[in-house]
Amino acid sequence: MFAAYAARIDRDQPLNGLELGERPAPEERPGWTTVNVRAASLNHHDLWSLRGVGLGEDKLPMILGCDAAGVDADGNEVVLHSVIGQSGIGFGPGEPRSILTEKYQGTFAEQVSVPTANLLPKPKELSFEEAACLPTAWLTAYRMLFTNAGVRPGDSVLVQGAGGGVATAAIVLGKAAGLRVFATSRDEAKRKRALELGAVEALESGARLPQRVDAVIETVGAATWSHSIKSLKPGGTVVISGATSGDRPSHAELTRVFFLELKIVGSTMGTKDELEDLLSFCATAGVRPVIDEVLPLDRAREGFERMAAGGQFGKIVLTV
Repeated sequence: MFAAYAARIDRDQPLNGLELGERPAPEERPGWTTVNVRAASLNHHDLWSLRGVGLGEDKLPMILGCDAAGVDADGNEVVLHSVIGQSGIGFGPGEPRSILTEKYQGTFAEQVSVPTANLLPKPKELSFEEAACLPTAWLTAYRMLFTNAGVRPGDSVLVQGAGGGVATAAIVLGKAAGLRVFATSRDEAKRKRALELGAVEALESGARLPQRVDAVIETVGAATWSHSIKSLKPGGTVVISGATSGDRPSHAELTRVFFLELKIVGSTMGTKDELEDLLSFCATAGVRPVIDEVLPLDRAREGFERMAAGGQFGKIVLTV
């Protein structure tokens, strides 16, 4: 079957390790289901995999891709929950939690196999392309907002780095849930787009907010960390799920953290139950993922290049 896969690890030039070509189809195994992929979306996790983060050379070649929506052998339209090992069903005892492509072959292929317990029905209201955007970036944003930040309608939230998949999802979900959303970006076009999606104000990175916020959604890391801490109300929460600019800020703002009793919460992906809730929320509230570009699988390299350059706003989707 045709697939986009990591053939080599290159920490400095990750796209040098990306190959497109034929790979073996999934083998049948008890408790697992093979899905015919209709759409899959890119995440920065895929670039990190090409750099060898979470993916060892002993696992190569590895088909990339965490997210997908497709059709199972019985004709059911399904969405994949890409955290393997969380449910404890479909593998041996003591299976450690991992994300697709860290240990098991991913979704940028004509077919993918996952534990049957990792499948959820695709709502009829969502297209395959839309549903394929949800299991990583949108699920991460959902968990950051509603589980780990604990915000409620009427609260205020700062979303750093508008344009990235998680940040874009946080703006849309926050608006739909009745939050007062502020966003930042270095790019004027991305700030304008954030306003169109529902942010009440979009500012340049590092700019002073008109008010302090209840929570910050942080995926940028070192470049925005100090600003995130300084933007919180006393007792506020910064939830961090990524560090695309690096994980070592020049100033940790520890004095402000303890003096104002701020909370720092790490967040990774989300549970299958949270994905089910997210799918229902999108279907019933009319929320739709923001898609930057849809490409056929054989043009996957173009999508990777666009994501690596940071030019996208929203998700890049590959179709099979």
